[in-house]
Amino acid sequence: MRRTFHTAHVYMIIGLVSGLFYREFTKLNDFTGESQLSVVHTHLLALGMLVFLIVLALDKVFGLSGEKGFDAFYWLYNAGMTVTVGSMVFRGVQTVLGNDIPEIFAYLSGAGHIVLTVGLVFFFTVLGKRVKAASVEAK
Repeated sequence: MRRTFHTAHVYMIIGLVSGLFYREFTKLNDFTGESQLSVVHTHLLALGMLVFLIVLALDKVFGLSGEKGFDAFYWLYNAGMTVTVGSMVFRGVQTVLGNDIPEIFAYLSGAGHIVLTVGLVFFFTVLGKRVKAASVEAK
């Protein structure tokens, strides 16, 4: 559970810093258009911090972190976040600087979302087993 709490905390810090970076970087470069940097902050806070706070609460209630498959969820989800956010930051910075963006970065962000989805499949598998076991124990 501590690992989940620390993960949520790290996502909160990086999410807030990314919002500050977006604001200052675009201001410094006199950029007023649209870029991927504008949504990095939201992705980190919603898909990072909030998801792991919810996972923390569910872990407290159902004991998820002790189940087989929870580590797969944890590492896949974080890998997906890293790929997704990393490609978004790269694309956003290149857009603000006015550079051409290789098409591969659009695919990388999509691949990151796919890895996130696989992580969520593991999470719901573990959660489903624990909810079923809890409902059997309650009878």
